[in-house]
Amino acid sequence: MALQDKIDQDIKAAMLAKDNTRLRGLRAIKAAILLAKTEKGPAEALTEDTEVKVLQKLAKQRRESAEIYKQQNRNDLYQIEIEELEVIESFLPKQLSREEVESAVKQLIAETGASGPKDMGKVMGLANQKLAGKADGKTISEIAKALLTEN
Repeated sequence: MALQDKIDQDIKAAMLAKDNTRLRGLRAIKAAILLAKTEKGPAEALTEDTEVKVLQKLAKQRRESAEIYKQQNRNDLYQIEIEELEVIESFLPKQLSREEVESAVKQLIAETGASGPKDMGKVMGLANQKLAGKADGKTISEIAKALLTEN
């Protein structure tokens, strides 16, 4: 089942259940998917990778907004962002733990023969391909940088 169809069904269920929190998050996802579809053109269907990237972008926006609201002591707005983030994350693939990412990056460093910070681009290119959707790019970058500076 396509993500858009699943979202539509969940929106109907949330409306019937009068679950405004979930409904708000689902509508944000639907809007982002429709926007991504119109960018590609009317005949183009979104690939699963594109859908995941759209969801990751939404999740990142929510995290950043929540952090700003928390710094400004706006707990009402912070709570809304966190609730929407939880809904969005429920549609994302399971994220790898920091230890799993570190293990994968170590393996990629061995595969590429990277020996220091100058090889960061090689490692990151491969890591972003292999770990796409499973880990945050910022986390991958931090781990790769730390491991490459150790060598």
